[in-house]
Amino acid sequence: MAKRVIIVDDSRAVIATAELALDDLISSGVIEFKSYLNPLELLGALQNGSENFDMLISDVNMPEMNGLDLARTIKSDERYKTKPIIVLTTESSEQMKMTGKEIGVTGWMVKPFNDEKLVKSVKMVLGV
Repeated sequence: MAKRVIIVDDSRAVIATAELALDDLISSGVIEFKSYLNPLELLGALQNGSENFDMLISDVNMPEMNGLDLARTIKSDERYKTKPIIVLTTESSEQMKMTGKEIGVTGWMVKPFNDEKLVKSVKMVLGV
């Protein structure tokens, strides 16, 4: 059964780039790929049970809600407490990375990202 990977980023270009990088995994049925431009839409869908994920990839700097607040809210929900979240962002400060680690973020990738590194991270985190 395919693993569900969700990306939330307010940039369509970043979403398209990530989807292209993961195309082999998507087309071979290893992962299902879903994207959200708005973190509040994703959060609402997770909270009402209409959405689920095996791995979340999230930007930090987004309107309405930043990715660390999103991760904190998701991790506080028992259903998603152990689900992996990878941060994909332009932010590289050690303080922000430490905050992510305290929240329970699984990994941190700085934009612009390397396609191979993204694929390797997804495979490693999901064990595929």
